Amino acid sequence: MFLGVVHRLDRPTTGVLLFAKTSKALSRLNAMFANKEEVQKTYWALVDAAPPAEEGMLTHWLVRNEKQNKSVAHQKEVQHSKKAVLHYKLLKTYNRYYLLEIDLITGRHHQIRAQLAAIGLHIKGDLKYGAKRSNPDGGICLHAHSLRFLHPVKKEPISIEVAPNW
Repeated sequence: MFLGVVHRLDRPTTGVLLFAKTSKALSRLNAMFANKEEVQKTYWALVDAAPPAEEGMLTHWLVRNEKQNKSVAHQKEVQHSKKAVLHYKLLKTYNRYYLLEIDLITGRHHQIRAQLAAIGLHIKGDLKYGAKRSNPDGGICLHAHSLRFLHPVKKEPISIEVAPNW
């Protein structure tokens, strides 16, 4: 029996993860995911401060540190950096936290975590990127909320959503 992983999530992140049942489906889905316009991934993040605006785009240049398994966001292009772009929208304000909806324009290592930290927003429980305390389960409040794409054979729209457990 074949089971192929189509994309990845950071270990402490929860949410939608897509698998392929055949190698042919895996190659087709991998091609779709490589073309960012064919797949829409939406994330939710619970952060400890209000964003600078209710909605906006963030553009940074990320440098990956393999030893620390961390990415650092820079305002300008630097050596060995990759451009990272995301769109965020404030969904809800709580007593001490803010729920953001995030659409990735690019897909980089720890992109959401690094870009939000660069503007002073820390994901609840994410000690690696500046949160003050961990969550009891060791996870972080970053959730792959939805995934939308066209079925690679039937060309029908597929929409998968899952609610966070936090």
